[in-house]
Amino acid sequence: MPDTRKHRGPGPQDPAYFGAGAHADLKAAVADLSWLFSRRYAGASALKLVGDRYELAERQRTAVLRSACSDAALAGRQSREVGVAALRGRPIRIDGFNLLLTLESALGGGVVLSCRDGSYRDLASVHGTYRRVEETRPALELVARRFAEWGAGPCTWLLDAPVSNSGRLAAMIREVNPGWAAEVVPDPDAVLVQPGDLVASADSMILDTCGAWVSLAGSFVEGGVPDAFVIDLR
Repeated sequence: MPDTRKHRGPGPQDPAYFGAGAHADLKAAVADLSWLFSRRYAGASALKLVGDRYELAERQRTAVLRSACSDAALAGRQSREVGVAALRGRPIRIDGFNLLLTLESALGGGVVLSCRDGSYRDLASVHGTYRRVEETRPALELVARRFAEWGAGPCTWLLDAPVSNSGRLAAMIREVNPGWAAEVVPDPDAVLVQPGDLVASADSMILDTCGAWVSLAGSFVEGGVPDAFVIDLR
């Protein structure tokens, strides 16, 4: 069935799964899963143990998994995180789909997770093909406005070549701001973890291996999307 979605909005059960009545169990589940990760429990078995204890639906389990991290990972990520003030005049590499999907979700009313490590993450995903939604261009324009305010340095967006329509998105990125570079590469992760430029991503694997990084999604959502459906699971 073709993907005809015009927004990356909430799922039909999200008001119940992530409403105020679910927050206590979700936060407790994140804390418990983080405790297990800190003691090197395997991810799948730890998530099942925690998810079963709190009787979480599959989508809630995904949110808990994306929000949790071990104590060691938390300390490492926090030690290398910088604020938006560090963007002024400094080259930055952006994990393109990672940032854009979160902003599209925030603008479209979808669930955005405020996670244990301070990152903002979404529940959307790209499976082989990226499809533009109504919030795509507004999301890019939000980035352009805030970057101008912050005096952000040279900016390179990195997009996954295996994902269809990456080239079209790269062209849109350059159209929104001709000063931006937008590159379609086989493996953005391999570029993002290289030493050098500041990194913008919320991908856990990247944050555990990159140098200095900044939580752009969090800054953009907090400052530019005041009515976003943010669930604080810290």
